[in-house]
Amino acid sequence: MSQNYKSVFDIIGPVMIGPSSSHTAGAVAIGRAANSIVGGAPDAAVIRYYDSFAQTHKGHGTDYAIVSGLLGFEPDDSRVPEAVSIAREQGIGIEFVEEEGDSPIGHPNTAILEMDKDGRKITVSGCSIGGGTIEVRRIQMDGYDIRPGGLLPILLVEEPGQGQVCEDEVKPIADMLEQAGVLGGRNESRNEQKGTTMYAFDLEKPLTQEALEGIARHSSQISYIS
Repeated sequence: MSQNYKSVFDIIGPVMIGPSSSHTAGAVAIGRAANSIVGGAPDAAVIRYYDSFAQTHKGHGTDYAIVSGLLGFEPDDSRVPEAVSIAREQGIGIEFVEEEGDSPIGHPNTAILEMDKDGRKITVSGCSIGGGTIEVRRIQMDGYDIRPGGLLPILLVEEPGQGQVCEDEVKPIADMLEQAGVLGGRNESRNEQKGTTMYAFDLEKPLTQEALEGIARHSSQISYIS
């Protein structure tokens, strides 16, 4: 099995509405990941397509798929094909842009979502790698530039401070993930102006509710993207 897939179900593909697991179900997953990162549906979103997505998004339902994910819909939700209309009826500004040139994150099925939410600007760069499986390769928000390993789940933890003091604060969370056998990798981004650090933990499998509650006892600033 390829290292880009975590189970046989990723290869078979998901239960979905739409013609393509890569361009439809994968696009829903990119939108849902963005929804988790933003904390709900955005106020507005510019969706930039690259390579294959730019060429085929209209025919493969990628537009409504990504927007349905932004709204928090599941891939098999009957509302998926109407998602763009539903979003606009809710007052969410939606724009699609076909970009020329290569993907900035190095994959032909790339969508970059530039979102506004409650005065914040968040950019999520994701790609669909087949079978409904996606990677989130870059997250830009609140002065951070985060480069996760890609595959979900991903746990984001923001801690005050930088350097060793911050490392000491996040160590209990890293230890919990390692003891649970789910820690795949870690990287970080510093916000010099705020004096804070964002940690991105790449996870080998989903966290249990109990594990999430345990992590929350060590930090109130967490975001779980699954």
